[in-house]
Formats: sequence, structure tokens, C-alpha cells
Amino acid sequence: MRTLKEVPCGQSATVTRLTGDGPVKRRIMDMGITKGVEIHVRKTAPLGDPVEVTVRGYELSLRKADAEMIEVE
Repeated sequence: MRTLKEVPCGQSATVTRLTGDGPVKRRIMDMGITKGVEIHVRKTAPLGDPVEVTVRGYELSLRKADAEMIEVE
């Protein structure tokens, strides 16, 4: 099991599970990140937060705390 936070820049991964609960999990799902979707990690900020990803054809910035809640393979 690894999280989106651990995926290096330039790599892609497929979402296997979302952890977390309530409004945080709902917000992540509302951004289009659901089980089975592919996420491409474009770049990370100099201090590592946030992470810029491409999901479903659009670019998105995620905090490290949110990226840790997304399990990928």
C-alpha cells in the first residue's frame, strides 16, 4: 500500500482507495478523485506542499495531508 504523496514527479498511479472520513473524503471525491481513476503527478512545490496532479484531464493542487488519504497502486 502506498499513497499519492509517495508517487514521484512524472509518474502516474491508479487510485485504489480513499481513506479519511466525512467532509474531507467528500471534498476529495468532488474533485474527481475516485476509485479506479488515474492520477499523473506533474510536480511538487519546492518545500513539497502542495503537489500538482492531473486528474480526468484537468490540473489540480493537493495538500500533502490530502495526498496521504489517497491510496494508489
